[in-house]
Amino acid sequence: MANKIPGINNLLFDQGGVIVDLDRNRCLKALEELGMEHPEEMIGLYLQAGPFRALEAGAMSVDEFHAAVSPYFPVGVTTEAIDAAFSSFIVGIPRHRLATLRALRERYRTYILSNTNPIMFNGVIARAFAQEGLDVHAYFDGITVSYEAGYNKPDRGIFDYAISTMGIVPAETLFLDDGQENLDAAAALGFHTLLVPAGAEFGHLLQALEEQSR
Repeated sequence: MANKIPGINNLLFDQGGVIVDLDRNRCLKALEELGMEHPEEMIGLYLQAGPFRALEAGAMSVDEFHAAVSPYFPVGVTTEAIDAAFSSFIVGIPRHRLATLRALRERYRTYILSNTNPIMFNGVIARAFAQEGLDVHAYFDGITVSYEAGYNKPDRGIFDYAISTMGIVPAETLFLDDGQENLDAAAALGFHTLLVPAGAEFGHLLQALEEQSR
């Protein structure tokens, strides 16, 4: 069995860009094809704006989001079509990452801390985690999502929410994210941090850290 990273009992994962592959351009194209003008003004790589951000922060329900976003589209575009276009941001999860998460959970407690929304999290993301016949809770000991926490990363509030609801100790926790601003916010609260660059596999990065401890 591989060694653990010294002093680390918990792995706290960002979701999009670390576990879940994303394609912002595909999402922008899908929204444009539905008739939305300048979707790039609301759809960011790390953080959304307008109704999309409000949905992620839990400031709007799904029904309120649909009411707020519908005027950006021509008459007749359905909420189902809007949701599908928005959700095309999510490419999926390669199955080998699910196997890696299961293996890591044998050595660490594993958690999610993610800016996301209920449309994606309960839809396309849930289906991606179900590839092995399991659900997302089979891979993690706790989950913090922005729409439940009421804050988006890098706001301190989402980290405080995660600490209090999941009972994690920052000094014993390694936070993995693809955004340096989010890592900086976590480090200020005492978390250990690890940047997962575009195209990198978190499993390989963690393996390298574990091998350093041998």
